[in-house]
Amino acid sequence: MGNGWHEWPLMVFTVLGQCVAGGFIVMALALLSGVSDRVQRNRVQWAMIVLWVLMGIGFMASVLHLGSPLRAFNSLNRMGDSALSNEIASGSVFFAVGGFWWLITVLGKMPQTLGKIWMVLTMVLGVFFVWMMCKVYLIDTVPTWYSVYTPLSFFLTMFIGGPLLGYLLLRVAGVTGWGMRILPAISLLAVVASSVVVMMQGMELATIHSSIAQASALVPEYGALMSWRLLVLVAALICWVLPQMKGRVASPAVLTLAFVLVIAGELIGRVVFYGLHMTVGMAIAS
Repeated sequence: MGNGWHEWPLMVFTVLGQCVAGGFIVMALALLSGVSDRVQRNRVQWAMIVLWVLMGIGFMASVLHLGSPLRAFNSLNRMGDSALSNEIASGSVFFAVGGFWWLITVLGKMPQTLGKIWMVLTMVLGVFFVWMMCKVYLIDTVPTWYSVYTPLSFFLTMFIGGPLLGYLLLRVAGVTGWGMRILPAISLLAVVASSVVVMMQGMELATIHSSIAQASALVPEYGALMSWRLLVLVAALICWVLPQMKGRVASPAVLTLAFVLVIAGELIGRVVFYGLHMTVGMAIAS
């Protein structure tokens, strides 16, 4: 048995997609309720280009997972019937709707009322996109994925990485205020919840088996890898929170380091996730 490193394109796609969805929600809420200064709003809007760059990187990585990248559009052939087609379609719609809103907004052509409605719609599409990711892996013949832990893990990635990404970009744009103080608490609670999920899933693996393999044997390093993941996420939170405890605000450079650590931690978790793939009646080694 082994791990899921061979699925690195999907790892990058899912982790970045979930973080971008969460980051957009944070920045959209700031624009809807907390940022009133016109110059600062423009800075926030320009900073959001990072979201779409990361989303683009995620989609490029996902294309590399296909047998023939030139036939990528064939993945949309069974929308409504195929979970994979639904995932690609929902992600593409989120990317297109959000990206078009951003372009029209930074060009100064977006009416204020329509812009607010458009942002809310994009937030909903981001959440829907993450849910469609979950549906791809909720396969009843893959007992290690067909559980509540799959959607919990995916949405917790959104709640861990999204607030930090949004905070980083808002910080670059010069946004301050009491609302920013809530974001570290959200990520902290998400890390705690994720740790609980890891422990509960680890116990459940001992009860799952096929005719030839035990689920707990698929990734023998499950405990060690998840411990490293937790340590990396805690290090990211320390980079983010420690300056605030000293009465200062973390610099963009430190926040960038924290976000890189979060991505690294979530990629470790995703390695374990893909490494746990097994089917009823047989196990597929990595």
